[in-house]
Formats: sequence, structure tokens, C-alpha cells
Amino acid sequence: MMYLKRLNKPFFLLLASVTVLASCERPPVETTQGGYRGTGMVDVQNPRLAKTVEVPDAQPPVPAVGPTAGEIYQNVQVLGDLSVAEFTRTMAAVTEWVSPDEGCNYCHNPANLASDDIYTKVVSRRMFQMTRDINSNWTDHVAQTGVTCYTCHGGQPVPENIWFKDHSEAGASRFAGNRNGQNIAAESVGYTSMVGDPLSNTIASTDVSNVRVLGTNYGPSPDDGATIQDTEAVYGLMLHMSGALGVNCTYCHNSRSFGTWTGSTPQRVTAWHGLNMVRDLNESYLIPLGPEYPENRLGPAGDAPKASCATCHGGLAKPLNGAAMAEAYPGLKPR
Repeated sequence: MMYLKRLNKPFFLLLASVTVLASCERPPVETTQGGYRGTGMVDVQNPRLAKTVEVPDAQPPVPAVGPTAGEIYQNVQVLGDLSVAEFTRTMAAVTEWVSPDEGCNYCHNPANLASDDIYTKVVSRRMFQMTRDINSNWTDHVAQTGVTCYTCHGGQPVPENIWFKDHSEAGASRFAGNRNGQNIAAESVGYTSMVGDPLSNTIASTDVSNVRVLGTNYGPSPDDGATIQDTEAVYGLMLHMSGALGVNCTYCHNSRSFGTWTGSTPQRVTAWHGLNMVRDLNESYLIPLGPEYPENRLGPAGDAPKASCATCHGGLAKPLNGAAMAEAYPGLKPR
């Protein structure tokens, strides 16, 4: 029996070593210094885990002359200023970006292309308006790269990274009373005890409190502003952003003081504009579309699908790794 114990001890040591090492990154990893040396502001990326993105080739260019789509076709409310050829080219691209399997009939009634009796056509019209708005008025975030339908949809009718209001509290056990949306080990906040739905209170609309909070008081109406719960919701939002972009906190923040802008990276300014952008898009475009959707397209709480940082970024610091697809489609750019 003693012999078996001596025999098994090295085995257990080996097993423990393998278990520990399995949780470590196998070198080499790539690091990018984002601040002063010794401050810990280093972005660490594992090249073996790098995401690759296949971007569709642009449709062949066509002459931008001749009668416009609005002059020839009926009920063209958004892209009617394009030439018929450019309009057709854009529609062919959108079909590839959004409904490659379903084709044109995903939005259109084949018996009457001008009809609005399919809800997806009404929704897509607002999406065209939203795309033009982003490429026109939110260049502080998207720069000249811009966005297209493919940025969010990625070749499927429903974008992978949409979100709805958290509804888990409704079915949660009331043994501990009202959880206030916390202590449910939600994946959205890294399985921590923080508020499991950090997006509803931060980016669902522009009518929200400032996300830069340093709350110290407990309670609903502290004299100095933010509550601890507000701060926890912001931390949840930051966890979302970190995962959505595939970066760590110091990609934007000063490691010595996350709240101060001094010493932060330029990416923090870009992210700030991005937060304001996604708030505006949810409030102005996505939430108001709720009545247009059938019940099966709504969330458990009956709300419309909404956008977050992950909707465009999909785990990448730059959506589609920076591919400037919008450049080839003048109808989606400012006019």
C-alpha cells in the first residue's frame, strides 16, 4: 500500500501541474504598450486566438448617371437619389450582407416590390437611414471607415450580437427578496454578482446618468450623485465593452486612476463617442421599431432588439478588423 502511494504521488503532482498550466497563455503573446513604462498599460493579445473576418468583395462598379431610382420605382423613400444602376447594385450587396439564402423576398413581396406589407422592409428602411446617419454624423467614432449592413449582420438576417432587457429577475427565486437585478452570476458581467443587465441603464437611451461615476453613498438619492449601484452598473458596462472589443481595461483607461482622463489613451475618446452613438441609435431608431416586429422577434420582456458595442465590434477592437466596406457604396455615405 505504501508503494502505491509513492507511485501515485508523482502522478498527482504532474496532474496538478498540467491543470495549473492549462489556465495560462502559451507563449509567445503579443503586447502593445499603451502608456508609460511600468504602469501596466499594456494590451496583451494571443495571436492563436485572433479572429479572422471574411469580408465580401464589393459589387462591380456601375455608372452613376441616368434616371434616379426615385424617378423610376415606386415607394423608394431612402435611396431614391441613387441612379437606377447604383440602386440595383446596392440592393444586390445588401441581399448578400443580410439575406444570402432568403434573397430579395426576405424584405419584398415578389408580387409587388413597392409594398410595405412585410415588416422586414419597414425595418430595413430605418436601417438604411440609421446607416447614413452613422456615416454622416458619427465620424468621431467610425471615422471615414463607416459602417454597412454587413458590419452588424455579417451575412445573416438577424445580427448575432443584439440584446434585450434582462428578464431573469421575473423568474428568480424570491427567497432572498428582490435581487435588484444582482447576484445571479450573469454571463454579461463575467459571472460576478453585479447587475446582470448593465446595458438597460447605460445605453438603452440618451436619457441616462453619466457613466463616469465614483459613487460612495448607498441609497437611491445620495447627496453627492451616483450610488454604489450606479457604479456597479458602470463596471458591468465596462466588462461588456472589454469583451465586445476583445481588449483589457487599459486599452482606454489610465491604469493609475480609471476615472481621470489625464493619461488615458486616445481610444477612450473614441469609445466615449461610441457610447453616445449607440445610445442615440437605440433611442432614435431601434427601440421605436418595436411595434413593427412580430412577437417572436421581441425579447422576453416584449422589447425590441437593440444594439451594443458587441453588435458592430463582435470581439474585435475595430469592426471587421477595420475593413472600409462603406467606401465602395456611395448610397450609404453622406450625400
